[in-house]
Amino acid sequence: MPQLALRSRPSRKRTASKPKLTDSRFTVALAPDVAGRVEKFAGTVDASMSKAIAALVRIGLDSQEERKREFFRKLKQNLSNDDPKQEDQLVDEFRSLILGR
Repeated sequence: MPQLALRSRPSRKRTASKPKLTDSRFTVALAPDVAGRVEKFAGTVDASMSKAIAALVRIGLDSQEERKREFFRKLKQNLSNDDPKQEDQLVDEFRSLILGR
């Protein structure tokens, strides 16, 4: 009677967990003029478009925080001022700080 040769398979360990991602990925649509400016910035800093977009977002968020701090600093400084002549000027300053214009 012929004997069957049984070979064992090499065991492969399977991991149940997925590799951890350190960065989040997003897809964004940019207006052509903005995309051109980002591309130019990426070339200037010798980075990929993704890294350039990430840097610009980070810069924008930091700038927004700075404007917010400046707004509250000026507001606190001027709360005690009841001069009606300065009111319009303060409104314009606060508007520019809030809206970034």
